[in-house]
Amino acid sequence: MKIEIITVGDEILIGQIIDTNSAWMAAELTRQGFETVAITTVGDQEEDMAKAIDTGFSRADVLLMTGGVGPTRDDITKKTLCNYFRTELIFNEKVFRQINRLFAHKNYPMNELTKNQAFVPKGCTVIQNRVGTAPLLWFEQRSHILVSMPGVPFEMKTAVTTEIIPRLKKRFLSVDYLKSSFLVSGITESSLAILLEDFEATLPGNFSLAYLPSYGLIRLRLSARGKENLPEMRFQEKKLREVLCDFLVADSDEPLEALLGEALRKEKLTLSTAESCTGGNIAHRITLVPGASEYYKGTVVSYDNRVKISLLEVSNQAIETYGAVSREVVEQMAQNVSEKMKTDCSIAVSGIAGPDGGTPEKPVGTVWICTRMHRETVTKKYQFGTSREENINRTTNMAILQMIKMLDKYKNKKDAN
Repeated sequence: MKIEIITVGDEILIGQIIDTNSAWMAAELTRQGFETVAITTVGDQEEDMAKAIDTGFSRADVLLMTGGVGPTRDDITKKTLCNYFRTELIFNEKVFRQINRLFAHKNYPMNELTKNQAFVPKGCTVIQNRVGTAPLLWFEQRSHILVSMPGVPFEMKTAVTTEIIPRLKKRFLSVDYLKSSFLVSGITESSLAILLEDFEATLPGNFSLAYLPSYGLIRLRLSARGKENLPEMRFQEKKLREVLCDFLVADSDEPLEALLGEALRKEKLTLSTAESCTGGNIAHRITLVPGASEYYKGTVVSYDNRVKISLLEVSNQAIETYGAVSREVVEQMAQNVSEKMKTDCSIAVSGIAGPDGGTPEKPVGTVWICTRMHRETVTKKYQFGTSREENINRTTNMAILQMIKMLDKYKNKKDAN
């Protein structure tokens, strides 16, 4: 069984919002053993929607459509579906009662536009929306299924997990999706591809290896379908680890900040950060992980040199002699933030994010990163690119990765003793 996702909305096509619905649905469907063959986005035009449905049915058994079912004039999905399936809108008392319950709970008055949400296409299966006013609409045409859902992310996610996937599993056979992820650093994508040439050449035909590069890191995804391939998957995983060797950071699909948190929690260590060029992005990433307060104590965003001097007590002489972007300054930042926040570990970064501020000696993209554990420090200079966004994200990744490697070395040394 093949699935296509169709998202509706001019706001996606003009770049006003990012289509996160498709990415989430595709990941969840894959995890549940279904195959997504295409993702399509169309604007709020009836002709474009109808063409997208025709094209979708030519290559997929099930179309999952989100968006365009709200109460405003530009929400024309219901009207389009009525015309496509040659039916009409009728009032549904059950949907109206559900809308009433939602409004009573929120203590909002209901207006005529909201009441219109209770009109649904005649002949389709209506599924109640547990958390919103627009119902789910399930159409069947010969061997094909189309499901229309709201575009509001939390409404869509509730619909997919509680209603759509359980119904699809009753109708269609799902196939176990086998996946292993490997986080790689210290090598370019092209060099990695050359390194893995022989591995890929001998990979069984029903296996695939995908490269997902992101700001100095590469995530490899080894995948296959079918539980019967599990022994082969374990064998290929072992081979891949041996080829990757020192470039392998982790056998995990978890983000770097989650891996860092796990390592700190296991070793019962605490962390603080001092950031200049990243402007708090490292702290943001670390605190995205639930439970980060267990090991993370805080940050000082010392963007201005006066903040470095007054709050972090970096010596004015070090800044004047070596510059804010230097080994000497980041090492003082790391030591002093750790002492002030009474943490076992610390990360400090200072650099030139750009696009301005570079010099011949220190061009844009020059970054110093210091990681500290107890009294031991690792300080490295990096030279990134000219894009401000890329430099901030690369610095964040490399700083977290440098701390992870330091923790790993600490753990190995402790285990050896």
